[in-house]
Amino acid sequence: MNADARIRKGRKFDQVIEGAKAVFLREGFEGASVDEIARDAGVSKATLYSYFPDKQHLFLAVIETECAHQSDLEILLHASDQDVEETLRIICKTLITFFLSRFGQDMFRVCVAEAQRFPKLGRSFYDSGPRKWGRNIAQYLDSPGARAVLEIEDSLLAADQLAQLCRADLMLKVLFGIEKDPPEAEIDRIAEEAVKTFLARYRRV
Repeated sequence: MNADARIRKGRKFDQVIEGAKAVFLREGFEGASVDEIARDAGVSKATLYSYFPDKQHLFLAVIETECAHQSDLEILLHASDQDVEETLRIICKTLITFFLSRFGQDMFRVCVAEAQRFPKLGRSFYDSGPRKWGRNIAQYLDSPGARAVLEIEDSLLAADQLAQLCRADLMLKVLFGIEKDPPEAEIDRIAEEAVKTFLARYRRV
């Protein structure tokens, strides 16, 4: 279900989204009440319901809006004038930064916790984030410039492999609270190693 199917945007739309995001990440989907969301957003329940028919549509809108805000990967790929290796490095660092962001981590926790009772929530997060980025990366890998350097039969699989290389062990350490603020140098190192591994598999010889 697309969050835009039954919602109406108005001048307080962004305000509602920000308030809802704070409550959902704090309380989870099931624990979040419409009253609390309206209070955090600084709007009336009537205003909230004028934009969203129910809490599920609001949650999906938060996911889609935040995933779009957190990553400019699509714009980056269309506008990139870097060589292939540098573009892959930028892709990896962009993905790692999102995986380690508070929103990325908190939303992952919420969707995993609610997936059994509300499978559409997890599906929406997947479609708005990982699936969309995977398709964007695959489209880049299929471009003439990338094809001149890389030999790839299945671009969607290759894009997923690149994303998995970016997660590494650091994502789990942050998710479990073992490491809270990874240094920039560590993020750069993981991105660099992901690119090297990817090129070792797919670079034309």
